[in-house]
Amino acid sequence: MSSSTTNIQTLINQAEDLYEKSFGDRELGNTNFNTFCTSAPGRVNLIGEHTDYTDGFVLPLAIGYSTVVYGRGGIMKSTSSTDTRCRIVSTTTNSIVEFQATSSLVPLCKSEAWANYVKGVILQYMSELQSADERFVLDIAIAGDVPLGSGLSSSASLEVATAVFLECILNLNNNPYCIDDSLLYTREAKMERAKKCQKAENVFCNVPCGIMDQFVSSCGSRGKLLLIDCRSLDYKEVSMGGEEGDMPVLVVANSNVKHSLGDSEYPVRVQQCKDATSILSNVNQNIQSLRDATMEDINTASSSAGLEGALLQRARHVVSENKRTVEAANALEKGDWATVGTLMNASHASMKDDYQVSCPEIDILVELAQGYEGVYGSRLTGGGFGGCTVTLVKRDCAQGLIDHLNKEYTAKTGKQCDCFETSPGSGAGLLMA
Repeated sequence: MSSSTTNIQTLINQAEDLYEKSFGDRELGNTNFNTFCTSAPGRVNLIGEHTDYTDGFVLPLAIGYSTVVYGRGGIMKSTSSTDTRCRIVSTTTNSIVEFQATSSLVPLCKSEAWANYVKGVILQYMSELQSADERFVLDIAIAGDVPLGSGLSSSASLEVATAVFLECILNLNNNPYCIDDSLLYTREAKMERAKKCQKAENVFCNVPCGIMDQFVSSCGSRGKLLLIDCRSLDYKEVSMGGEEGDMPVLVVANSNVKHSLGDSEYPVRVQQCKDATSILSNVNQNIQSLRDATMEDINTASSSAGLEGALLQRARHVVSENKRTVEAANALEKGDWATVGTLMNASHASMKDDYQVSCPEIDILVELAQGYEGVYGSRLTGGGFGGCTVTLVKRDCAQGLIDHLNKEYTAKTGKQCDCFETSPGSGAGLLMA
């Protein structure tokens, strides 16, 4: 049994136990509702950071840490005399959140903000109901092992796992005799799910994220990275080339510096990219987003159109990062690990200096990794201001690197560093029904 399979089974057990403890003696009004268990993974982005909300390219992979949603649910008329509440509980809080799934849903206060990721997704799926008086009714328990605030997309993992659960309800409602789980895995279904979950986070949770996190959590494929075009939403599965025995591994290191995208500088960066695009469009009218700009455009706008300071830096990062991401995908398929590593190192330098989303602890982890024998490249992964690094390293050097990071990071910062090896895993799905 693989470690990821073991992790999933542990999460299933935790969610099932919490469900029985929370709802076992207080069943839903309709006892004919089915039980579902769904999951969705977190992600690591190899390269292509802060490019998704500017229509650019990203190269993430799903990892073996996930969110599991377990419970019962169905669809009822709001005019029914039975209860039409939704009740959700998580192992991280153990407190039950109750609400009516109506179009008047509003975000919860900070102490229960985690539930907004569930409520926002439910709101997006209401359009799939057959009539205005129908309601989602569910009792669900949530368990996850994606480290919170680490930049590994715990929020997207929760959103996508919830979305699959709702799709199961809708699927069975349309065909009450048997759930057709193949409908969950079509390319169109996976992409549409990602779009709904991104909108839930943008609109309901007020986080102006791009689509990368939800996309790879929904569409991830075992053994493959995804090169995603965030404008067209087309994507290509990218295999790591070369001989099996020579294939490197990825080591993720958690700085244990927490970040919150909604409260951080993330929205500022989004606006700065929009402002830079506005200036660049005066130089080249074909530029609709930073995806369309070239370094020549940036140099022209810098000398003649007032693109300067932070806006110049942000544009320079995005344009150069898009180029690095496409080059890295090509190098991965060829097994050119040295080139991939060089691009990763350049990406971190750009994020640190031009995009300014790193922090001292992250820079220490990157420097420790880049100086270790057998490492091809290392960089910050995720939104920044804390979180994790990702390092491409020779397989037989990986454990030595982890030991080195653990020892030296603590010596330099006084903080613990949690590290793990990872490889591309599968995306979201139905575990049991």
